[in-house]
Amino acid sequence: MVQLVCIMVKPEVGLSMLYCLGEPFGKMAEQIPKAKTTYIELVDDGLHALDNKKKVTVLNNIRQCYDKKYTVHAPFVGINVALPSSPLLNATLRRLKKSIVNASALDCERWVFHPGLKTATSMFYPGMDWARNLDSVRLLFRFARDHGVDACVENIMEAFVLKNVEEFRRFYDEIGEDIGLALDTGHANVVGELEGFLTEFSDKIVHVHAQDNRGKSDEHLGIGYGNIDWDMVAKHLKRASFGKVVIVESVEHIDESIDSLERLLL
Repeated sequence: MVQLVCIMVKPEVGLSMLYCLGEPFGKMAEQIPKAKTTYIELVDDGLHALDNKKKVTVLNNIRQCYDKKYTVHAPFVGINVALPSSPLLNATLRRLKKSIVNASALDCERWVFHPGLKTATSMFYPGMDWARNLDSVRLLFRFARDHGVDACVENIMEAFVLKNVEEFRRFYDEIGEDIGLALDTGHANVVGELEGFLTEFSDKIVHVHAQDNRGKSDEHLGIGYGNIDWDMVAKHLKRASFGKVVIVESVEHIDESIDSLERLLL
C-alpha cells in the first residue's frame, strides 16, 4: 500500500533595507547582522547603490559570516525601461545590467525590477511605451538568466505601464517568457486589486513585498497599520502553496511587522 505524505510549504519572511535607505551604506550594512530574518533585500539605489566592488565585498562578507541570503531590488529612481529615447533607454539598461551583474556576485536569489512608465509624449506615440517595455523586460530577463539570477517584474501604480490585473494579463499573453511576478501588496491595494492579483496570478507570483497603506498612496506602513486584509493575503498564499520569500518592505514597525507576518503565515 502506498502511503501519501503531505508536505506543508511555508513562506520565508525577509526584510528589505528600504527602511534605512536614508542612512549611509556603512550604517545599512551594520544593520544586516542584527536583522531577525535570514533573507535580506538590498536596495540598489540612493546611498545603498551597488556601484563599486568594495560594497559588494562588504556585503558578501556579511552574507557568509552571518548566514544571510540576499535578494536585490533594482535601481528605480529615474529608471524607465519604456523610454522613447533610444540613447536614454540604452543608458538605463546599462545601469540595470550592472545591477544584475552585482546581484550575481552576491549570489542573489531574486532580482526585482520595475516595469516602464508612460511619458509626456506617450499620447503622441500610442503603444510605443508598451512595446518598449516588453522589449526591455525580455532583454533584462534573459540577461539575468545568463548570469544565474532569477529576475521578476513588480506591479506598480499610477503612470506605470503595468499596474492592474488587466494589464498584467495582457503582459503575460504577449511576453513569451516565463517571468515571475513580484507582488507588492501596497501597490495592489492602491489600485484596489490586491485580491485580484492573488487570485489571477497565483501561479506567477514568485516574490512578495509586504507593506501596508490606507489605499490612497504608497505609504509603506507597518503590517496592520493600514487597511489591507492580511488574513485574506495569508489565505491566498497558503491556498497557492506559496513557499518562497515574503519581504517586509515597511519603513516603520519593522520587528513588529516581521513577527506579524510570521504568525499569519504559520
